[in-house]
Amino acid sequence: MWSADREALRGVFYSAWRHFREHAPLDGIETLVVEALLAHPEYQGLFADTPPAPAAVALPASGMNPFLHLGLHIAVAEQIATDRPPGVIAEWQRLEGLWGDGHRARHAMMECLEETLWEAQAQGLAPDDAAYIERLRAIPKRSSRKS
Repeated sequence: MWSADREALRGVFYSAWRHFREHAPLDGIETLVVEALLAHPEYQGLFADTPPAPAAVALPASGMNPFLHLGLHIAVAEQIATDRPPGVIAEWQRLEGLWGDGHRARHAMMECLEETLWEAQAQGLAPDDAAYIERLRAIPKRSSRKS
């Protein structure tokens, strides 16, 4: 799925949603895309047709970039599936148990991941796994958006 070509990458989202609507088989990454889209009906209409020209991609009223948001969902799902970095599954289980809401738990994790990635990019370094796990452990002491 991961590509330096932004439009090719975005096309995966459109293709996955089309395959789902047509009841066609989904490959591994398409399954994750569809799971994220099913959790976010507000984004589903964006993927109902073929990809528009890059300049024509409209953001929802929330202002959240749907590709970023769904991409973070996918990243967290992959982390949970592989326990990478080590400790992610334990934090996922703790948060899901704390709130009884897997979607809310994933969103809290996404906030930590986003912060960790932003910090790494700003410093020109690889993401700090230890800092990420510490951010996860600090939840719910920190506030979490509900989206």
